[in-house]
Amino acid sequence: MAMSHAPVTATPPPLLPAKSKNPPPPHHHAVLSHLPHCTSLRALAQLHAAAVKTDLAAHPAFITRLLTLCTAQGAPPAHLAYARQVFDRVPHPEDPVWYNTLLRGYARSSPSPSAAAEAARVFVRMLEEGVEPDTYTFVSLFKACAGARAGEEGLQAHAVAVKVGAAGHEYVRPTLINMYAECGDVRAARVLFDRVDGDCVVSYNAMITAAVRSSRPGEALELFREMQAKGLKPTPVTLISVLSACALLGALEQGKWIHEYVRKIGLDSLVKVNTALIDMYAKCGSLEDAVDVFQGMESRDRQAWSVMIVAYANHGYGREAISLFEEMKKQGIKPDDITFLGVLYACSHSGLVSEGLQYFDDMKDHGIVPGIKHYGCVTDLLARSGQLERAYTFIDELPIKPTPILWRTLLSACGGHGDVELGKRVFERILELDDSHGGDYVIFSNLCANTGSWEEMNRVRKMMNEKGVVKVPGCSSIEIDNTIHEFFAGDGRHPKSQEARRMVDEVIDQLKLVGYVPNTSHVFHVEMDEEEKATSLRYHSEKLAIAFGLINTSPGATLRVVKNLRVCPDCHSMAKLVSMVFNRRIILRDLNRFHHFEGGVCSCGDYW
Repeated sequence: MAMSHAPVTATPPPLLPAKSKNPPPPHHHAVLSHLPHCTSLRALAQLHAAAVKTDLAAHPAFITRLLTLCTAQGAPPAHLAYARQVFDRVPHPEDPVWYNTLLRGYARSSPSPSAAAEAARVFVRMLEEGVEPDTYTFVSLFKACAGARAGEEGLQAHAVAVKVGAAGHEYVRPTLINMYAECGDVRAARVLFDRVDGDCVVSYNAMITAAVRSSRPGEALELFREMQAKGLKPTPVTLISVLSACALLGALEQGKWIHEYVRKIGLDSLVKVNTALIDMYAKCGSLEDAVDVFQGMESRDRQAWSVMIVAYANHGYGREAISLFEEMKKQGIKPDDITFLGVLYACSHSGLVSEGLQYFDDMKDHGIVPGIKHYGCVTDLLARSGQLERAYTFIDELPIKPTPILWRTLLSACGGHGDVELGKRVFERILELDDSHGGDYVIFSNLCANTGSWEEMNRVRKMMNEKGVVKVPGCSSIEIDNTIHEFFAGDGRHPKSQEARRMVDEVIDQLKLVGYVPNTSHVFHVEMDEEEKATSLRYHSEKLAIAFGLINTSPGATLRVVKNLRVCPDCHSMAKLVSMVFNRRIILRDLNRFHHFEGGVCSCGDYW
């Protein structure tokens, strides 16, 4: 596999045979002393040429220093490519430091399959030349494989590490666990983790991070509790991952406890930790706490600004997100692709069509190439404003192949606007790319039923049955007294599900007194009468979670619910009325956005 490097504008001069392995003579010290000051590739190449003229270029001391300089933390990619060319010209490199230095350079470089492949090639040459790898070799090699998710190369390197007796070393073992975790082989990572005493913070960090990235936040929090029980002091990396787990769960109280713990151990001044706190609070529904953390930061990097902008956008505060974006630019912070994603999302959820399209065009001025998510925001922006045909054309004419997600965005909008003809065209485009996603069939069949296209609806339902496609079950969670309670639509797996159902019945009886009527417009079973349709809606997961919250929290307390799917119209209506009748603020995070219910009104303006 050929390595893809940044363009190299200088080629190393040819090496001359080294005449001695002794320290270089005094007259060479001037050349060596200038090496650390070569910040550009041109300056490095010029000094290298001077080294050739003075017979220094092939001296081991010069090669060692040159490789170290070119692979230092933060060195440009072209420097690493230059170092590799120098190394490849050495006939029989015997110094393990040279191999380890190059491998460390690949571990520090931007993660990519080519970087991992080149690191593997350096390692193979090391073995071929008879140079024995040491612990530093494997630490860097596993890090390079982990960054690029290169599991195959990592597996082979692990076999060699076992053979030479390095796999169990206290520094190698955590990077090996992390490598498997990053490459998605969580089972192998867990086996290695369980084989050791576990009293290593780095090993715990690897497992916690792996659990979060594979959407197992509960396991991540359990591992964190294990660390605390053993008296292990968490690092910033630990806390950032644990806060991400809280964000996934919507576990605000646990997140607040961790925030207090961060203060207690003196890590509340770290920008990365504060950024993780902002993200956690925002995703747990407490935008006020997110703003407090952001405003209390003494210094902010680009990521901190971007996360706060995205937080405003997700909560429906489009103007505030844009205002913060403009303030960020005034302070000289250059936006990146994540920043623009937040701004575009803010515009799409606030109906700011012209502003959103302008920001999309501005990305070019900042040298940022749009990605799928940016295209998705523009599609949503156009579709929400009713420009469905324009959105279709926008997707169809993209410079990259559209993904099913882009078409799904438009299909949802067709459902909202009742455009069954365009919806059918979009549905067919989705099936060309992916015919296994149950949500697509549901959205389109609902659209057909809403518009009276019963024949088309039956055709879609038949297709769904023939392909064995099933709808993802709705699941909602609510945190009470530091415990996450999950409810699934219609079933009774939660130990207090019957209690929650009885409370739903009581709530609905009270809501009917103020005009609640079940919205059965999205229940399309022709064999059901209206009463049966209403019953099928009654125990949706978010209703159960809200009811459970009403039972188990004090009057007036805010209820925070997280749902895995888009909230249905009936549950949305029910939540608005609950907020009014029971005087409760309800913050519901669904698949698309946050809904803030208060006084009978939702922040989304009834369009989501």
